[in-house]
Parts: sequence; C-alpha cells; structure tokens
Amino acid sequence: MDYCLEITGLTKRFKGFSLQDVSFSLERGYIMGFIGPNGAGKSTTIKLIMNLLRKDGGTIKIFGCDHVAAEREVKEKIGFVYDENHFYEELTLEEMKRIIAPFYYSWEEETYRRYLKFFRLTAGQKIKDLSKGMKMKYSLAIALSHQADLIIMDEPTSGLDPIVRSELLDILYRIIQDENKAVLFSTHLTSDLDKVADYITFLNEGRIVFSQPKEDILTDYTIVKGGGDTLGTAVRENSVGIRENQFGFEALVRNAAGLRQAYGNKLVYAKPTLEEIMLYTVRRNGNVHADL
Repeated sequence: MDYCLEITGLTKRFKGFSLQDVSFSLERGYIMGFIGPNGAGKSTTIKLIMNLLRKDGGTIKIFGCDHVAAEREVKEKIGFVYDENHFYEELTLEEMKRIIAPFYYSWEEETYRRYLKFFRLTAGQKIKDLSKGMKMKYSLAIALSHQADLIIMDEPTSGLDPIVRSELLDILYRIIQDENKAVLFSTHLTSDLDKVADYITFLNEGRIVFSQPKEDILTDYTIVKGGGDTLGTAVRENSVGIRENQFGFEALVRNAAGLRQAYGNKLVYAKPTLEEIMLYTVRRNGNVHADL
C-alpha cells in the first residue's frame, strides 16, 4: 500500500482526557473525513501529526517516514489549511507569498500563479480584503504550490455559505484526481463528507469508533423506526442508540438483517447519514467534553 499517513497505537494523555490507541491509515488518491464531537480528540490528533505536541505512545509515519525523525522532509510534502486565517492581514497575497515560499525547497512559482488564476485571486489584493472562502482558496494555492501530497484541513468549510462550500469541495475532488495526493478533512459538517469522502474515521472520547470506506459504513448502519409496541429486546440489543417519543421510536442499528427477518414490514428502514451515525453514537456515550 502507498500510504501518505499511517498512525498506529497513538496515545496522548492529558489531565481528564486521553487519546487512546488511535490507529488509521490514508492512501494516495483518497479523501478521508475525520469526524467526531467537540472534545473527541481530532485537533489533538492533528497536532500530533504535525509534531506540535509530543505523543506518549504509538507511531506516526508520513510517506513511510517517522514524522519526528524526518520532520523537515515530510513537512515539505504537507499542506495545512486551518479554519482561521493565520496570514498577515495588512500584506498583499504577493507579499505574503514572498515570506512563505523560501521555506520550501520544492516551491513552484508557475504553479502558484496558475492556482491564483484558477481561484480568481489577484496578487495585489490585501489579505484583510479577502472573504473567508477566498482565504481558504489562498491557503490551498500555497499548499499546492510546494507540491504537497498530503493536504490536512481543519474545519475548512466552517462558516462558509453553501455555494462557496460546494466550490471548495469540487476543488478537493479535482486535487485527488491524479491519484498522487490525499486529503485528511476534519469537520463537523458531515454533509460535506457525504459528497466527497472516500473513507471516514470517527473519533469519540479519544478512541476510534471506526475507520472504514464511507460506503461500507452507510451499508453497515440502518435507521429503524416503529411504534412503541415493536420496541422489544431484539431492537434494543441491536441498537447503537434509540430515541423514544409518545408515537414510537427511532433507532440506529448495525446489521439490520436480523430485525428485517423478525419484524418484516412492522418496522420502517432507512439509510442513515453520517451525521445521524455520529449523533446516535455520541448520545449513547454521553459525550460532553470541551474541544481539545
């Protein structure tokens, strides 16, 4: 396998919270959605990948290299897109680029110019005059101009209007078409991942719930609805989570085949969204931590 990112047994301990035995991998040519509620450990995991925090256990390999021992080399190949602007507001795009470009051996000016044009950005624009969506595009232009093969995005579409969000998702889809690049996309907006993600890694309370192809996940889980008289032991034992009301219940279950056989058309079955899978799982576990 040609992995951009391999994480095995990753552990980080804080007072009152710990990241425990986190393992997942991302191949070239794919987009992985990284989901979980506030406090699940997503930001902690990303900081560990970027060596901004020191891990307590486990391994992180980027393009087959240890992320600490080969930090300079691997960071040449990583493009990081934050949810907030970290550029100097008073500078123009050209002035900001002149500060950033010398840090990368592989900087390609022609590529940078091409992406500015593609994203409809002008070198003379001041960063403070850009909308949030335009700042995201500028961050992507910077990342792609030093030949980054692993794009890490932390809440990139948060606060963007639906049209700009859709445009950015189209851009991500285009980026991975050459099958050399990969994207790790951390977000609360799971509807974005319904559109573009190939894999989903779900983190809750510092542990991996699953890391699988998106289509397998959506096949494994089913939303089941029925009247109160059908909410028996079989439903409860197979449920990830249940919501009850005066009219009946709605539950998220794994492998609904047994229920279909037992209840037939007494229950209503529906394909869940990623958001529903996440909400039912989190509610079951009672997650109330602040974001880490």
